[in-house]
Amino acid sequence: QVQLVESGGGLVQAGDSLTLSCAASGRAFSSYAMGWFRQAPGKEREFVAAINWSGSSTYYGDSVRGRFTISRDNAKNTVYLQMNSLKPEDTAVYYCAARYDGGSYYRTRTRYDYWGQGTQVTVSS
Repeated sequence: QVQLVESGGGLVQAGDSLTLSCAASGRAFSSYAMGWFRQAPGKEREFVAAINWSGSSTYYGDSVRGRFTISRDNAKNTVYLQMNSLKPEDTAVYYCAARYDGGSYYRTRTRYDYWGQGTQVTVSS
């Protein structure tokens, strides 16, 4: 069992940067693939970024590639999402997710077993 707690959300202006953190409790954090997803009002939850168990491979959604960076610190049981050049369309609740790393399906929401409660990111124009 893994418990996930996101932090770092807030209200920023377009062009600003923000870093989200997701702290995981439970065993074997280093065995899990970690992902970030987001959901805007009236929209489906969409894939943002993912990272494999070791941090050697990262994956990004098309709308954030080049602006967002995912990273992890297995010693701290924490995954991060560095968000640069934020746009109003990045406004959403951001969720951290975890699953045992089987080597594939990093972008697939339904493959993740554990979810945090979400943190709100609002980008004003």
